[in-house]
Amino acid sequence: MTFRHRMVIVGVVATVLFLATSAHAQGNFEIQVYGAETVEPGRTMIELHSNVTVLGTTRTVDGIRPTQHAWHETLEVTQGFTPWFETALYLFTSVQPDQGWEFVGTHVRPRIRVPESWRWPVGLSLSSEVGYQRRAYSTDTWTVEIRPIIDAQLGRWYLAFNPTFARAIEGPSVARGWEFTPAAKVSYEVMKKKVSLGIEYYGAVGPPGHVDRPRDQEHQLFGVVDLDLGENWEFNLGIGAGLTPATDSLMIKSIIGYRFDFFGGK
Repeated sequence: MTFRHRMVIVGVVATVLFLATSAHAQGNFEIQVYGAETVEPGRTMIELHSNVTVLGTTRTVDGIRPTQHAWHETLEVTQGFTPWFETALYLFTSVQPDQGWEFVGTHVRPRIRVPESWRWPVGLSLSSEVGYQRRAYSTDTWTVEIRPIIDAQLGRWYLAFNPTFARAIEGPSVARGWEFTPAAKVSYEVMKKKVSLGIEYYGAVGPPGHVDRPRDQEHQLFGVVDLDLGENWEFNLGIGAGLTPATDSLMIKSIIGYRFDFFGGK
């Protein structure tokens, strides 16, 4: 590994740790740091995002149901159309301890990327996401986000940064405008091409020009393992701790995905 690559790794790790100590997190229905890669043309990917809040909120606040002991199950279906464009659909559900299994909402997410044929030194893509969540699960029922995605594979190290901006388009937070909700990941292949261990960060600091008080910001760190189960599979498992009073204290999450040919993929 060159000195330049070492300095890049140090810089990204420092950024993650800084954000964790100084930076509303990504919704608990899809806890994922995005990589720049898109699904190949003509191929389809189905992912199941699962998580449970072991320690979270225990009472209803402003009409929002408590999170403690709630399971969230999200189905994501992504279709690749070109080497640089894909679109994903999400179905959010929640299993509440006293309510049973409920529908929560849906989102749609188109994404474009810099094609691999351009041979850029880093991966770069841009996704936008818009959708609805029921009022019992979010004070803002319609939201939109813009997510730039930067990643790089440096030997056995993998680095990703998502400097995301989100805003409400229906709900009490409309007046707050755009809010900064960053996510980042650093991982290392402990078994080459098979097993990686890493750290994922999710945060929310509020509007860039008027950040929230530290206790009202959300910061969450996950220790994660990624397994290579074959060319068409992906698997991610993590345990996360909240670092502020506004963040759920302890969560467990997993992602399992499978790619297949549906619309004439190779």
